[in-house]
Amino acid sequence: MNTSRADSPTQRPAFGYKHLMHEAHGHTGRKIRLVTTLCAAVFGVFAALVALRGLNHSGHVDASQIALQSDWLVGCLPFVLVLTALAVLPLLPRTEVWWESNASKLALSAAMGLITLAWIAWRVGAETAVVAAAHAAHEYLPFIVLLFSLYMISGGVRVEGRLQASTRVNCCILAIGAVLANVLGTTGASMLLIRPLLRNNAHRTHRVHTVVFFIFLVSNVGGCLLPIGDPPLFLGFLRGVPFLWTLSLWKEWLVTVALLLMIYAVMDWRLQMREPLGASGAPGGAARVHGWTCVVLLCMAVLAVAVVQPDQPIPLLGWSPPELTREAILLLLTMFSVVAEPWKSRVKHGFSAGPILEVAAIFVGIFLAMQVPLAVLSSTGASLGLDQAWKLFWCTGLLSSLLDNAPTYLVFMEVARGVTLQSDHAAHVMLADGSYIRDDLLTGVSLGAVFMGAMTYIGNGPNLMVRAIAKHEGVKMPGFGGYVLWAMALLLPVMVVVSLLFLRP
Repeated sequence: MNTSRADSPTQRPAFGYKHLMHEAHGHTGRKIRLVTTLCAAVFGVFAALVALRGLNHSGHVDASQIALQSDWLVGCLPFVLVLTALAVLPLLPRTEVWWESNASKLALSAAMGLITLAWIAWRVGAETAVVAAAHAAHEYLPFIVLLFSLYMISGGVRVEGRLQASTRVNCCILAIGAVLANVLGTTGASMLLIRPLLRNNAHRTHRVHTVVFFIFLVSNVGGCLLPIGDPPLFLGFLRGVPFLWTLSLWKEWLVTVALLLMIYAVMDWRLQMREPLGASGAPGGAARVHGWTCVVLLCMAVLAVAVVQPDQPIPLLGWSPPELTREAILLLLTMFSVVAEPWKSRVKHGFSAGPILEVAAIFVGIFLAMQVPLAVLSSTGASLGLDQAWKLFWCTGLLSSLLDNAPTYLVFMEVARGVTLQSDHAAHVMLADGSYIRDDLLTGVSLGAVFMGAMTYIGNGPNLMVRAIAKHEGVKMPGFGGYVLWAMALLLPVMVVVSLLFLRP
């Protein structure tokens, strides 16, 4: 009898079993995704309703009442957990795929935020929890609208053409990126320039160092001169730091950028000598910028952020805009940018809304969960002994490396405000609410958050985006620990120099 292998009775059960197992795993995955999406929707809507309930409440969060609770560490636990999840879940094989979904990020972060509100309601009072949620929403909305607008408008600008993969050209791109980061934001500048930089260096065998320094300079250090440059500084601006105060950091910015560029130039020149003949000297051409309408819209967005502030008169007009006027203008400019550069054209050139949606999902929970640690630090910050700029620089920098630099900035900004004598003084920065922060302490916090967010992939949002794009283009990027070693060898010595030059007691 001629029996084929497919008809063998011993083969049919095996094939059927594997097929059924595959279907079972697929069905389980779909169920998990469905449950995650439902949880994300429920948690997000509930958190939004609680926040909206508090918008008409005239009260304020009593930080001292939260700090007086004996178990305030329990109230801080959700904040620690959501930030730890950012570091751990993408690295674990069992959670890596699940964490890739923005619904998963929203579900977990919103859950941690709601747990924080529940603890406040239980220990202090329901009204305090409602006001805390409204306070978080009041800061989250302008924060995410700014990032969304800059990201979307800059997505309509693209650079085409290939230049020579020389050290001089690469240094020029990194320097330009460090400048543009202040106008486009570190996210916008990174997304605009990382692909042209990789395209220019496509024929080179040594490319990892170029991407690493790109993360240093464009995704982090470059954005410290304007509040729209890096998320921590914009949060400070929302907390009342004058818009142009960050320009006072130009010396620190210039020295840090110059040192990093010099280190990169030496390293790139040495590695270029090891390249096969012709690999680093591929013929180049002129670079062309497309999307000039979006460039104009970006300039208008920056102007809107600088001059349109709630309840403050607009220069030359004398009109004080109501709440959310600035956000409405930014969203309107974003709409114009999508009309000017259609979505299909953007997607064709590699643009995606995924990264900004990821940031939005994660920070929903962070802004809620950080209400307790912020309240505790604002009440007890003066007793921590962080009364010198260098101390705040290194403490802020360390936590910005291990966690996310935006909430870390807010935490230590409250510490700096707590140790500042609340009086009008030439060395004090007056915030919008009438309180004061010592200029040197605010400098330490700002530099630590912005500069040392580059120490790890999780220190700042654009870091992971740049790494993902580079890997997609074939660059063998180091893992989490490998990147830390790069940063410790190349960036940390520069941070020591900055501390010694500008933050000495």
